[in-house]
Amino acid sequence: MRWFPRALSSFRRGGEEVLPSPNIWYYQKAYEVENRAQDVDGEIWRVLAGYRDWSGADVLDIGCGDGFHLPRFAATARSVVGVEPHEPLVLDARKRVERLENVEVRQGRAQRLPLPDAAFDVVHARTAYFFGPGCEPGLREAERVLRPGGLLVIVDLDVTSEPYGRWMRLDLPHYDPPGVEKFFARQGFACRKVMTRWLFEDAAAMEAVLKIEFSAPVAAKAIADVRRLNEVSSGSGEKRMTLPVGYRVHTRVKPTGLVVPGHSVSSSGVASSASPRIP
Repeated sequence: MRWFPRALSSFRRGGEEVLPSPNIWYYQKAYEVENRAQDVDGEIWRVLAGYRDWSGADVLDIGCGDGFHLPRFAATARSVVGVEPHEPLVLDARKRVERLENVEVRQGRAQRLPLPDAAFDVVHARTAYFFGPGCEPGLREAERVLRPGGLLVIVDLDVTSEPYGRWMRLDLPHYDPPGVEKFFARQGFACRKVMTRWLFEDAAAMEAVLKIEFSAPVAAKAIADVRRLNEVSSGSGEKRMTLPVGYRVHTRVKPTGLVVPGHSVSSSGVASSASPRIP
């Protein structure tokens, strides 16, 4: 996510707020490069599979963008639905998955999902809930469409990790990483931090991605830092460039038992006797 002030200004569509994504909405080709560079070792996917195997399951991807992650779920899931508010991305996502019979893409907002109750075993959202407070309507909707025993998983960038988190904090100095983590903990989520490796085919790809993720001054600093990092790590003249990037994986299981006020998912991620209450 690009940390621009305009990223925090919302506009209304159909009477409800939609927060524009300041990278993929405007720089889709560069964002495709970023998606392909991210987590080349598959660390996040291994963590997700450890929480819940989605083979034969019904999966929902909230904020699916142009559908980059949908084929990965569709390879083993029974069905996959992607929901995205931005119509051009919805159309491109549909093109990406048009030959996959078990995938559907719908236009809609996280706070009002165009889906029935208790329809999914896994609800996944990636880099969509950075700010914590304020996303309660989306969390309520995710809970609504989950079946009892289903998994809600939210993947976002770890703003405390280095060096990527440092650049993010420069662009958004008022962002409160501990506060966001406390917010999710209060909602009954467990949090696991995962370190990944981004791999760019060359310096031009790296620069294109960082320029859509950060303001111009911070992007310039980030580009210089990545160049120095790769000069130190590789003296062989390797053209490809790597970048360590940390993520947070927030997970919550929808309980299957009696709802008792004040109870929620345990810190281990195992459901208790009640569904977490979201204000």
